[in-house]
Amino acid sequence: MGYYDYQQGLIYRHLKQESGWDSHLKRCRDYVMRAVRIHKPEKITVLGSGWLLELPVAELAETVNEIVLVDIVHPPDVIQQAGKISKIRIVESDVTGGLIEEVYRKVHSRPFFSRLASLTDVSIPDYKPDYDPGLVISLNLLTQLEVLPVRYLQRKAGIGENELNEFRRSVQQKHLNFLAAHKSVLVTDYEEVITSKSGEVKTVKTALAGFPAGFDTEKWTWNFDLKGSDFYNSRSIMKVLAMTF
Repeated sequence: MGYYDYQQGLIYRHLKQESGWDSHLKRCRDYVMRAVRIHKPEKITVLGSGWLLELPVAELAETVNEIVLVDIVHPPDVIQQAGKISKIRIVESDVTGGLIEEVYRKVHSRPFFSRLASLTDVSIPDYKPDYDPGLVISLNLLTQLEVLPVRYLQRKAGIGENELNEFRRSVQQKHLNFLAAHKSVLVTDYEEVITSKSGEVKTVKTALAGFPAGFDTEKWTWNFDLKGSDFYNSRSIMKVLAMTF
């Protein structure tokens, strides 16, 4: 489904934006540390840990006894760095609970003329780690969970836009339900503001599920793409929400 390429694309985007992400990444790290001071966990689990750009790893290693980094694919550089810190454990796992395999299995072997036309038979699993995750941290993950499965469905299946949007909402809701059932930290975009080269502004809702009640809520903007690398040189700003459960 392109997870390796997608992960490389994220770090490439970060580098291309130069200092454009700095404020957002600092807000993420500061918020995580504040939540850790509130909850005082012995263990934290980071879902979709990726390149660790938003995670204050050194500070956390001084504060907690164990850090579990969970992702479907871990960058080799991160594995190498994490190996130098005894408190870090790397776990390779699908944080959607198996949805990636489910979508692939239902779609990939079908010939073009019998493409999957409905998602009725595609179940969205619950994520159930086989260990106590401690304090769960979800950083810029919620709206990314369904991105590659949806792109795969758009290429390989004949699913309508309304059904795909409901699928996206359901995937996000499963993740939020999991966070709400644990002591958790959530940082996610919820809207994207796109400004075209001509100056036209369009707002796209990225978080489709309903947020559970939390506390210590913050909002800020993320200069996601001010270099105009996407959407035919348009510029993109994300509206970000942080909350603790």
